Amino acid sequence: MAKQSAPVEVFVKKFVARQPILDSDKELFAYELLFRSDLENYFHGASPDSASSSVIVDSFLVLGMQPLTGGKRAFINATRNVLINQYVTLLPRDSVVMELLETVEPDAKVVSACEALKKKGYLIALDDFVYSKKIEPLIGLADFIKVDFKATSEAGRRQLAHQYGSRGIKMLAEKVETREEFEDAVDMGFNYFQGFFFRRPEIVIGRDIPAFKHNYLWLMQEINKAEPGLEEIERILKQETSLCYKLLRYMNSAAFEFVGEITSLRHALSLLGINEVRKWVSLVAMTYMGEDRPRELVVNAVSRARFCENIAPNIGLQSRTTELFLMGLLSMLDAILQRPLADILKEVRVSNDVKTALLNGVNNFRYIYELALAYEKADWARAAQIATWLKTSEWPVTQAYIEAIKWGQRIFEEKW
Repeated sequence: MAKQSAPVEVFVKKFVARQPILDSDKELFAYELLFRSDLENYFHGASPDSASSSVIVDSFLVLGMQPLTGGKRAFINATRNVLINQYVTLLPRDSVVMELLETVEPDAKVVSACEALKKKGYLIALDDFVYSKKIEPLIGLADFIKVDFKATSEAGRRQLAHQYGSRGIKMLAEKVETREEFEDAVDMGFNYFQGFFFRRPEIVIGRDIPAFKHNYLWLMQEINKAEPGLEEIERILKQETSLCYKLLRYMNSAAFEFVGEITSLRHALSLLGINEVRKWVSLVAMTYMGEDRPRELVVNAVSRARFCENIAPNIGLQSRTTELFLMGLLSMLDAILQRPLADILKEVRVSNDVKTALLNGVNNFRYIYELALAYEKADWARAAQIATWLKTSEWPVTQAYIEAIKWGQRIFEEKW
């Protein structure tokens, strides 16, 4: 009998990163979508036209905008050819902002293409803005002007915000990476903000946790004991009526496919099983401890947790998915509670592997955590390096990331 050849992979790999754009209240306004050809080259050698076209086609036809942006607008880079050929009109005008790269020469054809887009109701942003007389026609069409905080002086930022903000153009500060830079940008009159500042912990010394949030921490402490007691979990749940309701909703949601009658809280907990109880409690606790924080902060934490969980089977850690899920959630608890993570971990009993990973130690859990960070920042070279250390391949990791984004959006929308 002839030897059968191995099945041929017919799929085409797609990669995406998304960077949130926030308003002055740190609420999510939009995402900038950043597509890459693979984990290795970060578009090295790829043409800008190919990159821009990839964003347009893949985000809408392959991955889907709703899972990527949760219904928010997407800022998408546009090259000269993409603009002139009106490719952007394939996209719904209410879902996108066309971001003109600073390399686009504002000649007559480009200006005409932008005028046509404006007439059709599309919004336009000017990226890495530096004034010159030749771009005046584009300024007149712009809805957003993006200012690079690293490349522009303090006086220059303030002057741009005043000059163009007074004309009704929305000013967007990008590469804002600290709380101080964010506050300065707000003071200068910027409307929107892009960078990593909101993901970094904002420590406020002396701020305690409100009483109801202590219930969530007590729950997390109980579920992470070696032998958690359903009786104690039930007792804490009964102190929070809203949690009881959310548990029953969860049992009837798409996240947990259960058909039947629930007779009591204990019955619901028993049906879920301790691993699912751990996951559900962690998820709900994280969400509601973060009610007064930016929504995207919590969605990102949930998606990160799911990604860490998804990776486990690929590296021989199937039995530790619950711990990895919890690690992803806890990794952003310092930003949500505005307290040092080391202090929070003293109040929640988690495994030494989770603590080591979150406190900058070295183990496989830490590598998984850093892999999640690399994907969120579109650092594909770092992601490829970590994937090699973990002895896994690119495609399963990419699938895990895309599924985690979709799951995080869906879970948060259901609100249990």
